[in-house]
Formats: sequence, C-alpha cells, structure tokens
Amino acid sequence: MYDIMIIGQMTLDHNTDYDGREEFRTGGAVTFSGYAAAAIGHSVAVVPKGDPAVIDPYAAFADSRVEKIFPVYSPTCTVMENTYFTPDRERRRCLNTSSIVPYAPEDLPEEEARIYHLGGLVNGDMGADILEACARRGDTALDVQAVLRCRNEDGSLELRDWPDKLRYLPLIRFLKTDAAEAEVLTGTDDREKAAFLLCEWGAKEVLITHNTEALVCDGTHIFRAPLKPRNLSGRTGRGDTTFAGYLTERLGSDIPAALEYAAPLVSLKMETPGPFTGTRQDVLDYIEQFYR
Repeated sequence: MYDIMIIGQMTLDHNTDYDGREEFRTGGAVTFSGYAAAAIGHSVAVVPKGDPAVIDPYAAFADSRVEKIFPVYSPTCTVMENTYFTPDRERRRCLNTSSIVPYAPEDLPEEEARIYHLGGLVNGDMGADILEACARRGDTALDVQAVLRCRNEDGSLELRDWPDKLRYLPLIRFLKTDAAEAEVLTGTDDREKAAFLLCEWGAKEVLITHNTEALVCDGTHIFRAPLKPRNLSGRTGRGDTTFAGYLTERLGSDIPAALEYAAPLVSLKMETPGPFTGTRQDVLDYIEQFYR
C-alpha cells in the first residue's frame, strides 16, 4: 500500500515570465505533488494520463523518488500557456490549448493507497465517477481547480462555481483551494470564513493557499503557517507542493505539525523553478534557518 496515489495528467507548460523570458517545462499537479511527496520520504504512486509521444511519463519522473508509475494512454495531452505579469507571479493568464481525454474509473490501478489525491487541472479532466471510485477506496483529496477552472472556446480559463459541491464535498477528506477559488466556492473573500463554510458543507479538512500563508481548517479550529521564500523564481507549483507536503505529513502528524512542515517545504521549493528535488533534511535545515 502506497502512502499516496496521485491521479492527474502531466502538462506541457509554455511559461512566459513578467520580464519576457520563456521556458518549456513538464508541469501539472501530478508532477509537482509527486516529486515533493517522494522527495521528503513518502511512498508515492502516480497515475499520469497523456500521449507518451508528447510527454514520456517515465522520463518525466526519472529524477524523482516516486516508487511506481501507472501511465494511462490518451491520444491527446494537456498543453498550458502561462503568462505572468508581475514579479510575485500572482497575476497571470493561463491558456489551455489542448486537453487529455477525461479519466475514467477503469484508469485507476488495482493497487491501494492511504490517500487518493485527485490532481486534475481543468473542469472535465475528472468526473464525479472518479471521485466516487476513490472515495469508496479510502481517504480522498481533491484540488478544486479540477472542478472550478473552466475552459472557454479560445482556450482561456475562468473560475466558475461547482454546482454539485454540496453533493460531493462530503466525500472529500482533504480539500485544497487557493484564495481566489475559495471565494468562488463560498462567495466570501475572508479565508477563515470560507474554510469554515467548506467544512460545514462536508469537507473534513480544508487547506487554503495564499502568497503569504497556508491555512487549514478542520471545522472547529483554524491553523496557519507563513510562507517565507527568498525569491519567487519557482512560484509555479506552489499549491501542488503545499498540498502534497501537507497530505503526506498528515499521515503521521497532527494538523499543526503537518502544516508547519508543508509551509517551509513550499517556501524552499519556490526559490527554484521546477518540482522540488531536495531532501527531507534540506527542509529541516530551512526550518532551522528561517522558521525558528
């Protein structure tokens, strides 16, 4: 049994920074989350879907400590064009120029995990059938971008509310949103109020990421940890890294301890582009230097 099984497509990311610099990288929640969770010592399986002629899943995870790759074929891949307008990379435009064929329940491998992490990128990548299938197996974690980010005809993405949230939130043990997504879901820009509402509607633990902090609500209490990156060159993948760190640390720790490790992990990750390839000790050293 794996600690975590991460289901989600890899993406071909074309990133244009605020100063005009361009790069092409393999991205996606499965990439950033998979690398981070495995790097800090957890047993990780990934279920990436796409066209291997465009993105080779084995090559994509060759530098990671992921234990098992269960690739799923799609005749198309997800391609994202990300343009950042400010140095903090909070203002950006995303264009989704190509998408995978949606996941189906039969894409799930028979192997088991303690947590099933649904890391889709755009509404339509994953339907309710996948969520229900994972919830039947065990604890399920959902990044809400998989249901809120909707593609327009021109490829642009916009956040829209989740019509079925009251039906499906009770199936979710761990829910991750960023501040903007939380506002779309709940109608409030107060992150604490939004977190309590999402718990009231059924999610057991809610993680909300922001450029200044990560916040967790269990329906009764709010827990916070600051982010302290020294630069933002690796801003892409912030939420995925935070969620992966929190989920896997939560397996053996209480909420404050898991959060207090996940925040330094992502702070360190944001200082370098690409997924986190450091070690558990690197994060502990970072905590001693910047969080004590």
